[in-house]
Amino acid sequence: MSTSTCSTELRVLLAISKVIDQALDLESALESILKILSDTMSMRRATVTLYDPQSGRLAISTSYGLSDQEKRRGVYRMDEGITGTIFRTARPYVVPDISMEPLFLDKTGTRRISRERISFVGVPILLHGSPIGVLNVDRVFTGQEQLDADTEFLTVVATLISQFLSLNEKVKNREAALKQENTSLKYQIAKENHGPYIVGKSQAMLEVEQYVGKVATTKATVLLLGESGTGKTLIGRIIHELSDRKAHPFIKVNCAAIPENLLEAELFGYEKGAFTGANSAKPGRFEDAHLGTIFLDEIGELTLTLQAKLLRVLQEREFERIGSNRTRKVDVRIISATNRELDLLVSQGLFREDLYYRLNVFPVRVPALRERKEDIPRLLNHFQKELEREYGRSLTLTAEALNLLLGYDWPGNVRELENLVERLVILTDDKQVEAEFIRGFLNQETHRPHAARSIQEPPSPPTEQCQPLRETERKEVVAALKRNAWIQYKAARELNLTPRQMGYRVRKFNLEELIAKGRVESRRQQP
Repeated sequence: MSTSTCSTELRVLLAISKVIDQALDLESALESILKILSDTMSMRRATVTLYDPQSGRLAISTSYGLSDQEKRRGVYRMDEGITGTIFRTARPYVVPDISMEPLFLDKTGTRRISRERISFVGVPILLHGSPIGVLNVDRVFTGQEQLDADTEFLTVVATLISQFLSLNEKVKNREAALKQENTSLKYQIAKENHGPYIVGKSQAMLEVEQYVGKVATTKATVLLLGESGTGKTLIGRIIHELSDRKAHPFIKVNCAAIPENLLEAELFGYEKGAFTGANSAKPGRFEDAHLGTIFLDEIGELTLTLQAKLLRVLQEREFERIGSNRTRKVDVRIISATNRELDLLVSQGLFREDLYYRLNVFPVRVPALRERKEDIPRLLNHFQKELEREYGRSLTLTAEALNLLLGYDWPGNVRELENLVERLVILTDDKQVEAEFIRGFLNQETHRPHAARSIQEPPSPPTEQCQPLRETERKEVVAALKRNAWIQYKAARELNLTPRQMGYRVRKFNLEELIAKGRVESRRQQP
């Protein structure tokens, strides 16, 4: 080897070392290395092909002298072509004239128009003695001696590349660990500052918490599964708060609560004049959630038509408002939730299979409260503290009362428990709550999801003492409104509620029409 050649190779190694030392962007750094080889060693093309453990194949990761289309064609099986041979044997492979080599596949199609005698040199990229990829180069043939020298030199370059790949992997792992640590710190801060957090230390909820911590910092679409009232909306909010999108909107849409003919307009918006009553343009909830997160609750209730539109948003991140041909782009993370078995709906033709797989990237099952009853005391304590701040009252349960709550199946899950605690705080005036008092709010037969009775047997009519909690609450609100001439703020004051809380209950029980009729009747009865 001549002194001039040695000097050139040293300069190349120095230049490559500087790239590796300075660059953290894997693809950009590898491209720079291949360009240096091309500029200084008269190489026509060069590729770094890496092993993909997910597909079990070798694929061109970085290239010089190849178009994107040619690069995409460079995928090899372990037993395929020269690239596969180099990886399998972990030994260099030299082809003085590629036109004479039957193993040379030319999958990229880059050598077909060359009229020169092109040589090929490929060397394995080894890490700790095991192959992780292949470095290949093409150059005009200038003699066997030059090919031997190129092989030795490229082996050194491949060693540098392997060290860079190893360093890059360590940096990525470190970043992932730091992100995980940051997520944990955010979660602790949220708990200490009354932000959203998971209440409960049962094994089932610890697993949910672990899944949430892992997926929050990613871009993955999340599907939350579980019965109504288990806290899926809270989980969705936590994922958003722990993500990089925290500073942007968290938009909630209940797909079951909005009439079918209005849901498309709610999600995607509409233009002025798109339909009767569209007096001005209105952006949809996807636009409202741009750069943030959209939470689609009860996703299983979507019609097939809307499912197709949602699939497009998931795949292309684009849509059109109703009445518009203009395509709009959004950057939105989608978290969906359902209490239905989507795979069963798919088999029945009621839910698109392609949409199901798009939504089901990272499923998280939120357990029912009856599956984690050890969390009930913690949940009781949590709700008591929250309501004590709001109402200025405390709640004390007897041991028998607590045992009653622990033995109940909670068909309404955490939401039912929260409603019960609020009702008890309102009704008991800081008095100790006995089990007998609570029993009237728990319908053990008609509400227990696994009650041992025939499907054909009609449920017993609820008695006044044993009616569902929701109906009991509704009757008390209506009675207070009647006593106060259907004036909401007066009824709220009687029930020790704020006007906001009263307004929530009016909407919750759909009492608007009843209040309007009651006011008309009250005016008629006035002298």
